Amino acid sequence: MTGELSRAVEAAQAGDEEAFRFLYRSLQPGLLRYLTALVGADAEDVASETWLQVARDLPNFTGGEFRAWAVTIARNRAMDHLRRQRRRPALSVPVQELSELAGDADTAERAGETIGTEAALAMIASLPPREAEAVLLRAVVGLDAETAGRVLGRRAGAVRTAAHRGLRRLAVLLDQRAEIAATPAGRGDGVPPRPRTDPYPPATHSEPVDG
Repeated sequence: MTGELSRAVEAAQAGDEEAFRFLYRSLQPGLLRYLTALVGADAEDVASETWLQVARDLPNFTGGEFRAWAVTIARNRAMDHLRRQRRRPALSVPVQELSELAGDADTAERAGETIGTEAALAMIASLPPREAEAVLLRAVVGLDAETAGRVLGRRAGAVRTAAHRGLRRLAVLLDQRAEIAATPAGRGDGVPPRPRTDPYPPATHSEPVDG
C-alpha cells in the first residue's frame, strides 16, 4: 500500500484527479475515526478542513510518509478546533458490545479489526489522552510506532508503550462488561458477579511525561 500511495501522491501532484480520489478513499475512513475520538460530532467538519489543506499544500509535499503528513494536518486542525470551542476532546457515542481485543503480544498490530466500530471509539475516548491517541494512530490509522511518534512529537518506544497500555486497559474493560452481562440483571440466574481487581484502574488527570 505504501508504494501505491506514493505513486498516487505523485500522480495527484501532477493534477490527476482520480489519484487524489484514491488518496481520499484510502485515508478518509481511518482519519475520520481518529478525528471522531478527538472532536466528537465535529469530525466531518474538521476532516473537510483537513482535505482542503491537503489539496492546497499537496504540490509542496516533498516526500516521506503521506499518511503521517495528512494525519499531522488533521491533528493540528482538530487542536485548533478544540481551542476555538474551549472544550476537551469528547465522543458522544453510546458504548455497545465489542469483540475481544488482541492479547498482549503485538497488540497494536492485531487490534485493527476489533476497534473500527463507533462503540470501540467511544471506549477508546475514555482512555488517558496519550494512550487513546497512540491506539488510534497505530491500530486505526495504521501508522507504525516511528511514524506515529513523529506525528505526536514523541519517541517510538513511548508510543508503543502507550498503545500497549491502552489496549490492555480496554481488554480489562471488556472483561468487566462480560461479567456484568453474566450478572442476574443480564442473565437472571441469581449468581452474583465475581469480584475482580483491576490492574489498570481509571486514569487520573496527571500523567507522567513519557517522551
